[in-house]
Amino acid sequence: MTGRLIYLIGPSGSGKDSLLDAARSRLAARGCRIVQRVITRSAEAVGEAAQGVSPRQFALLQAEGAFALCWQANGLSYGIPREIDDWLAAGEDVLLNGSRGHLAQARLRYPTLRVVLLTVDAGVLRQRLLARGRESPSEIEARLARNAQFSESLMATSGVRLLDNSGPLEHTVERLLAGLDDGQSACA
Repeated sequence: MTGRLIYLIGPSGSGKDSLLDAARSRLAARGCRIVQRVITRSAEAVGEAAQGVSPRQFALLQAEGAFALCWQANGLSYGIPREIDDWLAAGEDVLLNGSRGHLAQARLRYPTLRVVLLTVDAGVLRQRLLARGRESPSEIEARLARNAQFSESLMATSGVRLLDNSGPLEHTVERLLAGLDDGQSACA
């Protein structure tokens, strides 16, 4: 039996990394692996526990076929290690922090992937982005406008499950786990 590939997407600031960190041990207990992405940024950068590589190293890994999926976004390159294919073939579920913009390509490679769109109230998202202090208020407003467009088109896409993360993180974790128990990828 092949494992399930769960493709978590959502805007920057929606809490994807926080959700993965909070659910990590409970997902592992259920036999679900969380993928560590390879990203062209410093390993010391604040955020997810990713493998940081230089652009040159990333290009070499890509040329060697080290990635099952890879994309570029926000001036960075992202790669999902090829080992996920082995995990899926062994019947293990795999959850990865994906890209909204790369969803169509991911579905071509993994037609049965389950998409979870982590949503957040626009006001909550604005506050989270402001609190991070990485972008100017005008950049944040532009990001929020792009997110609204992305979210609207994704919600109309077949097979996308919504998971709201506007409230307490533990509630979001519980809904994610309940969705996995139901054979779904998440509960709305």
